[in-house]
Amino acid sequence: MIISRTPFRISFFGGGSDYPAFYEESGGAVISTSINKYCYITCRYLPPFFDYNYRIRYTAREETKTIAEIMHPSARECLNFLKFHDRGVEIQHNADLPARSGLASSSAFTVGLLNALYALKGQMVTKRQLALDAIHVEQDLIGENVGSQDQTVTSFGGFNRIEFGGAQKIAVSPITLSSEKLDALQGRLMLFFTGFSRNASDIAGELIDNARAKTSELKTLMQMVNEATDILNGSIDRLSDMGRLLDEAWKIKRSLAPSISNPTIDHIYESALGAGALGGKLLGAGGGGFILFFVEPGFQSRVKEALKDLLCVPFRFENAGSQIIFYEPDHEEWRG
Repeated sequence: MIISRTPFRISFFGGGSDYPAFYEESGGAVISTSINKYCYITCRYLPPFFDYNYRIRYTAREETKTIAEIMHPSARECLNFLKFHDRGVEIQHNADLPARSGLASSSAFTVGLLNALYALKGQMVTKRQLALDAIHVEQDLIGENVGSQDQTVTSFGGFNRIEFGGAQKIAVSPITLSSEKLDALQGRLMLFFTGFSRNASDIAGELIDNARAKTSELKTLMQMVNEATDILNGSIDRLSDMGRLLDEAWKIKRSLAPSISNPTIDHIYESALGAGALGGKLLGAGGGGFILFFVEPGFQSRVKEALKDLLCVPFRFENAGSQIIFYEPDHEEWRG
């Protein structure tokens, strides 16, 4: 039996520039971090007592004879990609946070499943290979409208600047901060759940369709990665500029496609700013899910009161990325 643990992520700047349709021509860059909320995948070879070969448990339960019959797209394509055609497999998914909520839950599932399936075969892969394989599964095999940062952040873990494009395709550079500055940054971030989720692929499809017409906006968002890097390299007193930059970035991002925001999200955002938040953003492709705000400590109680109908979710940055947290090789008697 194998258990993988893969973190969810928060993206700060550069979102949208990580879509191949953009970065293959113009390059791309984001600043993101993994957080201490996780997706868990339990995986084992299925004992030979059942009239099916594959058992998949997530919000639904599937029992099928063949991989092709599996409805869950990531489970189906990961099993195909790693050629699990000769032996039955059982997969179970658990998570700390709801799916389709803007924290890369789908990519965390794919990364965690690939990591577990590799371990089930007795193979180790680098975090880079894990990220590239997950990008291939989601973009090429499933055909999802997804970027490349989610698979990268959930594979590598950590607080990083990530660049896309060129021969390397992805380049991950850790953002190095003193513990004092990192604590100060984390202490100014507040995460709220809006209570509704959405299909990120549908919204991202609109963004991709608009990419050529919105090249200027996407380049501006990418340039903000450099501005944020300069702020982070400065003194702690400059951290408030991160909040203001988030506000600028959100105003641009919500103009990229009509479905990125809606009146409810706009009301939540304006309420938080009215209570003292300096800036924020809806996480993920848009439309709903989790929303992040940058709030100086003295105003956080006011923001909580203004958003008292929403769940405030505590979190911390994490550095490990996708890991195998339990490994017990298959018993030989099940082979053959």
